[in-house]
Amino acid sequence: MQKKVEFLGLLSLAFSRGALRMIVFSKPIGNLPKKISGKPKKNGNRVLLVLESTLPGNTVSQRNVTPSAFSEVLFPLFDGYLQINLLTTQGDCEYRVGKNGKEAYLGLSALVLKLQKAEDLSAVAFDSIDRKKNYLLSGNEKFLYPLGISDKDGRVHDKMQGKFRQINRFLEHIEDCYDKLPKDKPLLVYDLCCGKSYLSFAVYYYLTEMKKRKVHLLGIDLKEDVIRYCQKVASDTGFSGMEFVAGDIGKTPADNKPDMVISLHACDVATDIVLENAIRLCAPVILSTPCCHRYLKDKLKASELSFITKHPHLSGKLAEAATDALRALRLKAEGYTVSVVELTDPTDTPKNTLLRAFKTKDFDKGAQIEYENALRFLLGDGAKEYLKGII
Repeated sequence: MQKKVEFLGLLSLAFSRGALRMIVFSKPIGNLPKKISGKPKKNGNRVLLVLESTLPGNTVSQRNVTPSAFSEVLFPLFDGYLQINLLTTQGDCEYRVGKNGKEAYLGLSALVLKLQKAEDLSAVAFDSIDRKKNYLLSGNEKFLYPLGISDKDGRVHDKMQGKFRQINRFLEHIEDCYDKLPKDKPLLVYDLCCGKSYLSFAVYYYLTEMKKRKVHLLGIDLKEDVIRYCQKVASDTGFSGMEFVAGDIGKTPADNKPDMVISLHACDVATDIVLENAIRLCAPVILSTPCCHRYLKDKLKASELSFITKHPHLSGKLAEAATDALRALRLKAEGYTVSVVELTDPTDTPKNTLLRAFKTKDFDKGAQIEYENALRFLLGDGAKEYLKGII
């Protein structure tokens, strides 16, 4: 009990000194929200702790908590969560409950001393609860309502805030690479494995309305019901340059070379299929955000990595990093300059890696050798079977 009081006191101290970055409650017991995160934000002349709870269906609810109510609101959460992380400008600490039910407090005493010695940062400029974000999209764009992102008044739904930020961040990457797109002709953009096409509509809007370009955007996906839905939204919003086709992206004709291929969260090896087809179609610009990474996990054979792979949780993280690193090497071997960057804040989505590739030459033999060596290291005799029959 005393340690819990100290932990809560530490939160109050960090908040009052302007050093609090975030507090996160995770690993719930029972039917509590799967995660609650709190950040200090300014509301008028006051700074409040804004708690954001992740509910079933990935919906989100918010609650503003005044410093005087910290004990009343936060203390009961200690009995409902097995892990609490406190992140500050002076360092972090953690409360956790082990499998044996034993409580542990990591870094508590050290952080108390640091905060007591730190300068008062209470004049720091916090994000405002009411501050309008400087996004490329405002929320009022006509395609956001039929996609279920905004209401008729242009207010982004609470449960779609993360998706809205994600789309805006992707558009910022489009803006960064806009100079690599041709200026003297209509643009041809492919969204491969487009799904519900949030990204397709945003990119089409950005290029046609904000850049005043003539664009043909083709979205392809196997699911016919999804394609019908997307085509209806395009028709209802007057986006005449958008076309959606139900089919296998591997059969996409190479008659017309796309100026850009985009893909958001194509599941597992679907991302590899997207990239291979983008290469086949000779796309000069590729922007792809992978989703899950199941394929490689159970195939890792490198004995040097057994100290990682013997832990299932860590093995999954290793497979994720290795898969995207292999994808980057594969693209590099085909003559692309590749960067692997963070798409958005990981609190919006854990699937926030972006592979950004620009075609600069025909082939890179050194990168191909590096790719083959990496496969042999990770998969041993199974290297030749990697993705065989899939791409």
